[in-house]
Amino acid sequence: MTFRLAGGLLAAALALMLASCQSPTPYSPSLNSTYGYSDEQLGQNRYRVTFVGNSSTSRETVEDYLLLRSAEVTRNAGFRWFVFDTRDTHRQTSYFTTFNPYPWWGAPYGFGWYWHSWAFDGYGYDTFAVTRYEAYAEIVLLTPEDAKKEPRALDAGDVIAHLGPKAVAPEK
Repeated sequence: MTFRLAGGLLAAALALMLASCQSPTPYSPSLNSTYGYSDEQLGQNRYRVTFVGNSSTSRETVEDYLLLRSAEVTRNAGFRWFVFDTRDTHRQTSYFTTFNPYPWWGAPYGFGWYWHSWAFDGYGYDTFAVTRYEAYAEIVLLTPEDAKKEPRALDAGDVIAHLGPKAVAPEK
């Protein structure tokens, strides 16, 4: 019994230590990695913008970075105003289970992904949820005349002024 408890505590400490080593996704393009922002022009005044965060990046930060990137895309295209046509945030949760096998199964502790039955939680299994967020939107760039007619229109300069200083740049 003590063997399993110590193994569970060791596994929990290891999982927390590994999670604390990861820093939130910085505000940067997702060139060769999974995380960061990307955008694609879909039409003359329409773009798809995406921001993917790692498990240390909060939903609020992911959504703020999507909004900031949308404003930058608008300004870079020579427009001042934009509106979200579609917008959504997806949550992806994976479960990591530590496995403490019985001593006669080989190594004293094993870690890994495998099928898990909640009925056996008292037998040396610890499960941790790891969640990350991905936000995406299609934006429509507006002329000043269109912006006057659209109550949801956002001023790209205002968005950049408010959210830009909060964005965390990547480490060099």
